[in-house]
Amino acid sequence: MIKEATQDAEKRMRSAIQSLEEDLAGVRTGRATPALVEKMSVEYYGSPVPLMQMASISVPEPRQLLIKPFDPTTIKDIEKAIQASELGITPMNDGKVIRLNLPPLTEERRRDLIKFVNNRLEDARIAVRNVRRDSIKDIKEFEEEKLISEDDLKHGEEEIQKMTDRIIEEIGEIGKKKDHEIMEI
Repeated sequence: MIKEATQDAEKRMRSAIQSLEEDLAGVRTGRATPALVEKMSVEYYGSPVPLMQMASISVPEPRQLLIKPFDPTTIKDIEKAIQASELGITPMNDGKVIRLNLPPLTEERRRDLIKFVNNRLEDARIAVRNVRRDSIKDIKEFEEEKLISEDDLKHGEEEIQKMTDRIIEEIGEIGKKKDHEIMEI
């Protein structure tokens, strides 16, 4: 029972890390990456569709994205979605493809991005701690129902705490890497 509880806890903690990594992939650093726009929603025949399902996205130069729609008639819709986004980049459209030239980041913008990253890191830590709390509560209920012994309860709590510490350390490492990436010129 404790093994299932700890496995479930680890799976849920790993999903918090995966969510964090997906969020941070969209944070703009000095380089162009398709992750900046691939999940962007584009209105297509009245319903929102992720850009990666409507176009191929490539990086021809370190500070440029090239978006080639599968259906050339959608180019205006894609352009509109990019302008409405928080990217702050003006798309250039030549009728067949859209080019996004990423300007270099200013020092102030880098600091704002680091604040955003730190907020996301803290959200991930909170999610992991909530999983820890729920898992410990579950194994305490097992002990109250006499399904496990008091020793098993202590062992389970220690195991979940060790796992939590390990995952929170991983989150810190992810944050350090992203901070370094943002501050790199």
